[in-house]
Amino acid sequence: MSERIWTRNPGAQEQERNTQNGRQEAETEQEETKGDTLQCPECGGHVVTDDEHGETVCNDCGLVVTADSVDRGPEWRAFDAREKDEKSRVGAPTTNTMHDKGLSTNIDWRDRDAYGNSLGARQRQKMQRLRKWNERFRTRDSKERNLKQALGEIDRMASALGLPENVRETASVIYRRALDDDLLPGRSIEGVATSCTYAAARMAGVPRSLDEIAEVSRVEKSEVARTYRYIARELSLEVKPADPEQYVPRFASELGLSDESKMRARQLLKNAKEKGVHSGKSPVGLAAAAVYAAALLTNEKTTQAAVSDVADISEVTIRNRYHELLEAEENLGLV
Repeated sequence: MSERIWTRNPGAQEQERNTQNGRQEAETEQEETKGDTLQCPECGGHVVTDDEHGETVCNDCGLVVTADSVDRGPEWRAFDAREKDEKSRVGAPTTNTMHDKGLSTNIDWRDRDAYGNSLGARQRQKMQRLRKWNERFRTRDSKERNLKQALGEIDRMASALGLPENVRETASVIYRRALDDDLLPGRSIEGVATSCTYAAARMAGVPRSLDEIAEVSRVEKSEVARTYRYIARELSLEVKPADPEQYVPRFASELGLSDESKMRARQLLKNAKEKGVHSGKSPVGLAAAAVYAAALLTNEKTTQAAVSDVADISEVTIRNRYHELLEAEENLGLV
């Protein structure tokens, strides 16, 4: 029986040696890199990471190797396991602007998968059924349906009026309180939602006039005013009287006036308050007249018609309030 003698290909041996050498070099580089990251460049001491302050510090000499590192942990702090479990969360934060506070699932209306590809006919039918049942589960009773319609109306009006997110949250909370206190029977959902938006804007210091609110609402101005008085009285809302100065920045911005004109308009209104001119007058009319007078006093071009369009009041009102503001300054000896 003949013996077989196995011989190795010289090319394969050379390739294996190169692979081993490359592996050894890579391990050496990793060890060197690891040594560099764990050693202080100043004294060669041990380096530790301070997650609380976002710094990498030498444990021996105190040298700060790196600073302002990115904290990838949560934005909250917990001091025991129970508090950590309470604060831990996943997903978007809850919000009062949605009837379920954003805790439900939304199924996209576009019939596409995660890769953007269109679904087949059978899958489209399935997703349509899921959407229908999901919508039914989200609004289980009449109270939730009421809340869903009202919060959608608040969001629509706030967007049309350019109100910030905090006003929408406040309006939603006011409506929830009115719904819980059973203040809605005999009143329309749109009327109460509009009143809540009007109250929230005034409470946040970004007031809108009743005329502006009525333009974007689905109810009449008289109903908005009546419902607002009822809601404010029953819920004991702390709504301060509208300050004419709060309207000045918006009017001046829409007219393209300078900061000097804004400051001059505020000064005119402060002088009017000292003389008691503002008593019994519409804050919107006073603010519009102050902006118009300030533009003339600072040599900026604007017209009564332009101010009237922005403030949504008549030119006659602007002229009357304009003369009253200037008279107040003259009586104070400032003009």
